[in-house]
Amino acid sequence: MPEPGDGGIALICRADGTVTRVLRDDLGLSARVPPGERFCALAGPAARDKVGAFIEAVLGHGASSDWEIAVPSGTGFLPLHFAGVRTDEGMLVIAAGSRTELLRMNGDLIRTDSGQAEALRSMSEQLAAVSASNREHDDRVFDDLTRVNNELANLQREMARKNGELLLLNEEKNRFLGIAAHDLRSPLGVILTYSEFLEDEAAAVLDREQLEFVAAIRTTSQFMLQLLNNLLDVSRIEAGKLDLDLQPFDLVALLRHNLGLNRVLAARKRMDIIFEPEAETLRITADAAKVEQVLNNLVGNGIKFSPPGTEVTVRLSAGGGSAVVSVSDHGPGIPPDDLPKLFKAFSRTSVRPTGGEKSTGLGLAIVRRIVEGHGGDVSVESEVGRGSSFIFSLPMRHDGGLVHAGHE
Repeated sequence: MPEPGDGGIALICRADGTVTRVLRDDLGLSARVPPGERFCALAGPAARDKVGAFIEAVLGHGASSDWEIAVPSGTGFLPLHFAGVRTDEGMLVIAAGSRTELLRMNGDLIRTDSGQAEALRSMSEQLAAVSASNREHDDRVFDDLTRVNNELANLQREMARKNGELLLLNEEKNRFLGIAAHDLRSPLGVILTYSEFLEDEAAAVLDREQLEFVAAIRTTSQFMLQLLNNLLDVSRIEAGKLDLDLQPFDLVALLRHNLGLNRVLAARKRMDIIFEPEAETLRITADAAKVEQVLNNLVGNGIKFSPPGTEVTVRLSAGGGSAVVSVSDHGPGIPPDDLPKLFKAFSRTSVRPTGGEKSTGLGLAIVRRIVEGHGGDVSVESEVGRGSSFIFSLPMRHDGGLVHAGHE
């Protein structure tokens, strides 16, 4: 296929578009428009209306140029620039792959075809005027692009400055949360301890209303202490300070111990916790305290959102170099529209605890960060009316030691 810049084609036509002479053909297109053939045969059927408009413009205005028309060539289409000028015979038409090539062809024809010199000079003036107009347009476009590019660069610099300020403010916020939570945790711990002491040791001397007050103090202080602990975890994680102490341990033994403690909470709702390990032992290298934190959140949610008299089932298996733990409940399930809200800080779903328990909205966000900090994954499977299963995986092997796990 000829290249767009490889010359062009020049034709003499009658006013009705019939070709009378082919002055030049560098593109091998004259076979489709021999003398006696209509000029519109040069273009495909889809472009014939445009060719007709071009002929009308040439005859109506005396000259016309800078018409872009794609003509069939070989197995594809060749984009050409057309120019034409009215003559005594009808019109002179030149087509080439670019405006520059049109000007060059026109100059060549002036030197070699004295019979069409006048028409060619007229076309040269038309092409020169169009070329100058295009240069002015191109200059305006270039100036506009330069201005927009400068404005974009200024905006990018301003955005970088603002992002730097936001980063500093976020770090300051995390420091404030950490300090506030840390300072409040001790007095709340004292309140919780004294309220538990009163419930256990002074129950005999307190009347029913007083016991209800003490119970309210205990549950409220428990919730506030949990909230503060979660805020401390979130502030550390957001600051990129999730430090993992990776040590080898038996995950089965850790699960048995942890679930034994959680059974005390489950018993208050007449619930049981079922443990189904795939094997009697399964050694992994991870941060045992952080794994227990994940379990406490997931098992605690299973107890919190399940009705009394049901059970929470914890299963443990291994495969593909990872230990996989699933925590399944018999709660109401999570509606599909609420699933994207899970594992995001402070997000809440439409599902409510069955025993009036409170939720901080931070537990699952912390679970995700801890699991991903270990290089694992966490997901959920839920069906409305049938319960939910939270599944997390942990790589079984790590190099031991203290690891600084970054954040997104």
